[in-house]
Amino acid sequence: MATSEVVHAHAAPQGFIRQYIFSLDHKVIGLQYFFLALTAVWVGMILSLFMRIHMVWPNANLPLIGHIQPEAYLSLVTMHGTIMVFFVLTTAPQGGFGNYFLPIQIGAPDMAFPVLNMLSFWTTFIAFIVMLAAFFVTGGAPLHGWTGYPPLSAVQSAGPGEGLGADLWITSIAIFCAASLMGALNFITTTLDLRAKGMSMMRMPLTVWSWFITAILGLLAFGVLLSAGILLLMDRNLGTSFYVPLVVVNGQVMAHRGGSPLLWQHLFWFFGHPEVYIAILPGMGVASQLLSTFSRKPIFGYKAMVYAMLGIGFLGFMVWGHHMFMSGMSPYSAFAFSILTMSIGVPSAIKTFNWLGTIWRGRVRFYTPMLFAVGFVSLFVSGGLSGPFLAQPTLDIPLHDTAFVVGHFHLIMGVAAIFGIFGATYYWFPKMFGRMMNERLGKIHFWFTFMGTYSIFMPMHYLGMAGQPRRYSQFTELAYLQHLIPLNRFITYAAIITISAQLIFVINLFWSMLKGPKASDNPWEATTLEWTTATPPPHDNFGGHTPVVHNGPYEYGVPGAARDFILQTDPAITPSPAH
Repeated sequence: MATSEVVHAHAAPQGFIRQYIFSLDHKVIGLQYFFLALTAVWVGMILSLFMRIHMVWPNANLPLIGHIQPEAYLSLVTMHGTIMVFFVLTTAPQGGFGNYFLPIQIGAPDMAFPVLNMLSFWTTFIAFIVMLAAFFVTGGAPLHGWTGYPPLSAVQSAGPGEGLGADLWITSIAIFCAASLMGALNFITTTLDLRAKGMSMMRMPLTVWSWFITAILGLLAFGVLLSAGILLLMDRNLGTSFYVPLVVVNGQVMAHRGGSPLLWQHLFWFFGHPEVYIAILPGMGVASQLLSTFSRKPIFGYKAMVYAMLGIGFLGFMVWGHHMFMSGMSPYSAFAFSILTMSIGVPSAIKTFNWLGTIWRGRVRFYTPMLFAVGFVSLFVSGGLSGPFLAQPTLDIPLHDTAFVVGHFHLIMGVAAIFGIFGATYYWFPKMFGRMMNERLGKIHFWFTFMGTYSIFMPMHYLGMAGQPRRYSQFTELAYLQHLIPLNRFITYAAIITISAQLIFVINLFWSMLKGPKASDNPWEATTLEWTTATPPPHDNFGGHTPVVHNGPYEYGVPGAARDFILQTDPAITPSPAH
């Protein structure tokens, strides 16, 4: 196990550019990822707001973009999904908080490869700029959806936005994949090689386990998507036929022959389903951390939680076909994917019951981070309950192309992961910036967001069961959907209020950075290593002192102890289940 003497150390930065722009410090890089994701989430939310407004008021003239045509609506769908999945749900939990806190939580002075870490952020930044550039080229952004299904995405003449905009979209994702691969190598190496003395694998906080498992998923999944994207670019620009069969587009027979659109679906979803867990696993780790800290109890079933996350990660690679029940796959294949999908409910249930066991009879402190952790569990369970319906081919086929699926994946993957991001922000803000966020504003922000989320996405399940298709830009022309317009209007009002409420968070964040009350080194009375160092942490995290770990990560309420928590660096105590 490596220590600070053998880590690839680098000197404290000199000058503004080296300190804040091209920094090698994992903490600065983590903040760069965080603010990139904060920018991306506002872009994604505004795009979703345009979509919701158009669905209810299809003839409205919106500022900056005017009247939304159906093809422009599909471009909004494509870019909203892509930006949210890649540049928010993947970037903030792993790149942001993982970069900042994984080395500190295992007692390392930095990531294993600081230069690679810097390159991974700037590569991600370039990918984001390339993605945004698709809005401004001739033809605009692509309309093939965030999943990029060919032949629509593989033929440049297939429609507006399928020219240079689609090339930029694919290129951006390929660049993002390269950045994620660099980051994943760094996370895995750091976790395995740079743990402090005494920090065994079974003494790591569950946040570290979640970032570590997520990095393994990323290493295996993003390489597949990168390869698939390169093949798609070749089909579009070099005349190859990996994905395009003999097909007629706009009355013209294409020169392609022999390709299979299903090949793209297999490659994409082999990445796409692990991506669900790349987004949600860090949130699971954060929720575990917060529920234990604010219930003042050890996490219930630490080892079971670790094995459940490993099980989720393993099974996540074996269920991609449940996205393809509509493709005409063999019923035998569909049955296998269905059984495997249902089996993921077992480790997910273990985690859920262990979270409830952690809170049970705890001395719960309802600070803002705890509220978001409880909200995360609520959304994870609510969104997960609709999963078994979609895991059955006979039910998925009528539900697949409806708003039911939109409600399901937004609850369990989208907003649940964002609740994890919010919880992590409120929890670690004092350590990152040395000041406390405003509790009253935080709680107002939580309740608006929590109630707004359920008001937006729970009704979508009912819309789906009533037959409302997804990806339709408006419903005024369809008589059988007329009675659903009032519910769509309610969802749109809820979306406007919920998105507006995020301004409370932004104001609280930036105001607290400048004017918030000064934070102590351990304001939450937590146990893990980041709370044993100065606030904010020094350049090498521990001021030249390498911590020695004696205890597990969640030693709360230990009988006979002088206080109700024991830091990991405190003298050894009687072994607990967390060891």
